[in-house]
Formats: sequence, structure tokens, C-alpha cells
Amino acid sequence: MPEASAITARGLRRSYGDHEVLKGVDLDVRRGTVFSLLGANGAGKTTVVKILSTLIGAHGGSASVAGHDVAADPDGVRGAIGVTGQFSAVDNLMTGRENLKLMADLHHLGRETGRRRAEELLAQFDLVDAADKSAATYSGGMRRRLDLAMTLVGSPEVIFLDEPTTGLDPRSRRAMWQIVRQLVASGVTILLTTQYLEEADELADRIAVLDHGRIVAEGTADELKRRIPGGHVLLQFTDLRDLEAATGVVREASRDGEALALRVPNDGSVRSLKALLDRLHEHAVPVESLSTHTPDLDDVFLALTGGGQKVDQEVTQP
Repeated sequence: MPEASAITARGLRRSYGDHEVLKGVDLDVRRGTVFSLLGANGAGKTTVVKILSTLIGAHGGSASVAGHDVAADPDGVRGAIGVTGQFSAVDNLMTGRENLKLMADLHHLGRETGRRRAEELLAQFDLVDAADKSAATYSGGMRRRLDLAMTLVGSPEVIFLDEPTTGLDPRSRRAMWQIVRQLVASGVTILLTTQYLEEADELADRIAVLDHGRIVAEGTADELKRRIPGGHVLLQFTDLRDLEAATGVVREASRDGEALALRVPNDGSVRSLKALLDRLHEHAVPVESLSTHTPDLDDVFLALTGGGQKVDQEVTQP
């Protein structure tokens, strides 16, 4: 595995009976970044996480996490990772502090070290005031914060967040986003699965779109958006003569005479913007202002996954 990579996968395959969930998935996740797997229900996201976190085996291909081969060294992988699944692992009968101390014991941290780690995490996740209350009384956002805090007890290098904000209100979701950013800033690598397009756009350094068990596209959010037709630059002019002149120079554009604007198909890249402005400058056409418009991740998702049609539910039993 390249030194800069925290996770690699080559040709991952997995079937449940006759149903092939993964059909040869390749991944390369750089250290200290957020990598998002984006896909509809049943696309195979959770199966990828289960294989990479050693919960189930692959039926083909290979993978490494934090320098450990998933198949040959599962204990090494487990010692380097944390997993926060779709459903909370919090024990409702225990307090927040007790849940964290239990995780510290499971990590064999020792009494004093475990107590200190629990207090650090309670403070980091803003749970000090609720530390001695039963977890059953926590709100959804508090439970998810506690769940993630429990994942961090062992100071993992790599964290798998499998749809971590499902069911949270917008305020709690944004609080989780801030925590994720802080973790990455500290050097942690995060593989995030989500159905929330805004979440991937906000957090991910790179995004892979998973559809019917295959990666159908990968890149930064901006790179993916530029792949979809519909991007354009809107040029604004101060008078009709400038608009007329620009229309003669940029013939592929559509004109709005009333608004004194010209809509030019453009992918929004620096190179294409510079080429457009250079053409106008060569012909001494002044532009009052410009704005770029690119498709959003909703457009990308619908275009790459067959119009957003529902797929078969992902089978989860081994």
C-alpha cells in the first residue's frame, strides 16, 4: 500500500447467494482525508465498510487498511480502526461516562488512563453536563456524539462512519460535521458513507459514487459536477452595445437582451474561464461581472445512477 494511502481496495467482490452486491470495487483513500461513498440504499456501501472493518470477508479482490492486509492481518486492522455504524452502539442502561469507561476497559487502557480518556472525550463532545445521566435520556444528536466518542476511545487512525447523521435534525447534523472536520484536522482518516448529497459536498475531499455494486465515478465534488452537462457562465454587461459585441464573439451562447446577459456553456474550470475572458479581451469587449453555475451533486447522483431509480435493498446477513 502506498505510504500516503490509509485504505486501498482492488477488485472487491461480495455475494449473498445469487445476489452479487459488490462487483469489483477499487478504492484509494489518502491519509488525513475524508473519502465519501455516495449511493442509494442497496448500492453496496455498508458491505464495503463491513469488509474493510473485517466484519465479513470478501469473495474476491484484496484490501489494506492502515498498512494491514484485511484478510491476512485482521487483528492489525481492528487495532487501527474505529467504526460508527448506522445504528448506535450506546448502552441505554448506562450513563455516558459509564459507556466510555466500558470502552476504555475493552481497549485495556488501565483504570487511570481510561478515566482520563473518558473525561477528555466527554469534554470534546460537549457531554460533560449529561455525563452521569442515563444514555436513554439523550437526544438523537447526543447519542450520535456519544457513539462517535466511544469509537475514539482507542485513538484510531482510520474511522468508518456509516451514515452517521441518519435521522438527525439539521442542527445536530451540522454539529457532527464540525466534529468530523476536527478529527481530520488532527490527522485521522475517515471513510464516510452517506445518502445526503449535501453532507458529501460539505465534508469529502474525494467522492466515489457507488451504484449496483460498482464505482461509476470518482473525484472531488467539483470534478464530478463538471462531468454533468448544464454548467455555464453568466456574463453581465452595462449596455446593449457590449452585449451585441459579445454575442458576435461567443457564438455558442444564449442571449438575454432584457437582462443584458449572456449565458455561455462552460465547465467552470480555471482554464475554460480564462480562455473565455481572453477571447472577449482580444475583441475589446468589456464585461461588467460574471458568475459561474455548475450542476450540484443532486444532478450528478441522478445522472450517474440511472435517474435515481430505487435499487434492490442491500442484503446484510452473512
